[in-house]
Amino acid sequence: MPKKQIVILTGAGISAESGLQTFRDADGLWMGYDVYEVASPRGWKKDPQLVLDFYNMRRKDVAAAKPNAAHLGLAALEKDFDITIVTQNIDDLHERAGSTNVLHLHGEIFKMRSIVDEETIYEIRGDINIGDMAKDGHQLRSHIVWFEEPVPMIEKAVKLMRNCDVFVVIGTSLQVYPAASLLHYAPSYLPKYIIDKKIPSVESSPNLHFIEKPATEGVKKLQELLSKL
Repeated sequence: MPKKQIVILTGAGISAESGLQTFRDADGLWMGYDVYEVASPRGWKKDPQLVLDFYNMRRKDVAAAKPNAAHLGLAALEKDFDITIVTQNIDDLHERAGSTNVLHLHGEIFKMRSIVDEETIYEIRGDINIGDMAKDGHQLRSHIVWFEEPVPMIEKAVKLMRNCDVFVVIGTSLQVYPAASLLHYAPSYLPKYIIDKKIPSVESSPNLHFIEKPATEGVKKLQELLSKL
């Protein structure tokens, strides 16, 4: 009998318990910065050094963080289910926890690319500085989807929604689009679970279950519920 296919959308809340700051818990500031100053094409044009410094700092923070029980719990689900994690996070904590099928909607902090060529991706563990050039001769930047930029992976995520058996949302405010729209693509008959320490406002729909707990506790409860399917 084939394994049930489960798609899990994760947001900053799942990594918060690993010490990585969330945007919504910072009163609209991301690590003390106006988000548009450091995560938009306008911000890059205004002060590319500031943007590079911001992501260099975030890269160090992610490198120092460790997967928590929520990341490890989702990885453990692969034993009994066909799991795909669609994450809004740019960290690699899912991968380090052992998850093998992770789709990053908003890019990855340990990757970089040319400001012109979006297709040629390079690994990066240290800092990116002004004057660091890609093979095409243009400045390198973090491989991150900024605000006001298209989200290339969203179409793949939508296709996953239409072919899964269960949809789970963990640690996201469901306010950042297009990621938040994935819930609307889940068929009405699909079991849907939302885990967050503060459940976001969503339209009522059939088969929608709320687990109002932090990610680590919520994933443990999710494991119990899924074992009964």
